[in-house]
Formats: sequence, C-alpha cells, structure tokens
Amino acid sequence: MSKILIITTSLRAKSNSDRLAAEVARGAEEAGHEVEQISLKQKELQFCKGCFACLKTQKCVIKDDAVAIAEKVKNADTLVFATPIYYYEMSGQMKTLLDRCNPLYTTDYRFRHVYMLSVAAEDEEAVPEKALNGLQGWVDCFEEAALEGSLFRGGLNDIGEAGQNPADLEAAYQFGKTLL
Repeated sequence: MSKILIITTSLRAKSNSDRLAAEVARGAEEAGHEVEQISLKQKELQFCKGCFACLKTQKCVIKDDAVAIAEKVKNADTLVFATPIYYYEMSGQMKTLLDRCNPLYTTDYRFRHVYMLSVAAEDEEAVPEKALNGLQGWVDCFEEAALEGSLFRGGLNDIGEAGQNPADLEAAYQFGKTLL
C-alpha cells in the first residue's frame, strides 16, 4: 500500500480541519496504508526568497522546519493537504509551505497522488475552488504527480464543530479510505 503524508495547515488549536484530517488518516490506515501526519502548528516556516539556488542544489538556503517537511513530502507516495479556507483561498501557511517545496522540483520525488481536504464557515460549493486551483498550479509543476481529488466540508466555523457532526466525520473517514 501507499505511504501517505497528511499535512494539516491550520494554526488554530483543535481546528476543524485537524479533526477531519484525523478521520482521513483513520480511513486510510484502515484501508491498509501507512500514514504520517504533520501539523504546521509550532513550526517555523519562513517565506521563500525567490533566489532559485534550490534548483541547482536541491536544497533551500533557509534553515527552518520547511526543509524537513519538504523531505517528507519528497518521500511520500500520496500527499493530503488539510486547510481551512480563508477568504476563499488556502491558508497562508499552506501556500508558504508549497513555495518552500520548490527544491523538490528538480529531484526524483516519490509522490504521485495529491489530495486536498478543506473546511470553511461558508457552505457553498464554489468556496474551495480558488484553493484547489492554487494547489493544482503547484501539482502542475510536478509532471509525475496528479491532483486526484478533494473533500470540502462547509458550515464549520467554531472550534471543535467538526467533531460534533457525524456526517462530516464519516465523509472524512470515507475520503481516507479512497486515497491511492
């Protein structure tokens, strides 16, 4: 089975996206996958400087937590990014991490399957579209990878709200069971 890396990008304690990511992990583990979860909480992630040294060296000149996370991204078969939707876009910390994974572009990265789990207070179908487009743009730079799917759960705003809704928990669990 696959080695799946789930990266939760919310910085809020007991966030709804974290809770649903745990259910995705449970479903993926029950489907036989090896799952690792990383949270960006308490991680130091500096902005990319745009120096492009990484394209020659496959290493970032910035020494922070993004370096180790990028290595885990490189060595996973499947990636799941869990993000709250802020102003109809992925979280800033998720975008920062994607930018900081630039050294992987010229490497023999392992990941082939990418997914997104998103959560928002708004509940309209179009809410995650811009975030998905942003992730698709990143995936498009990796010719061997594909954005395979996404799960959006709207109507979740208050801390811990996702854990109180069996439908949200079940949807996340089932999504985890379908990961490649």
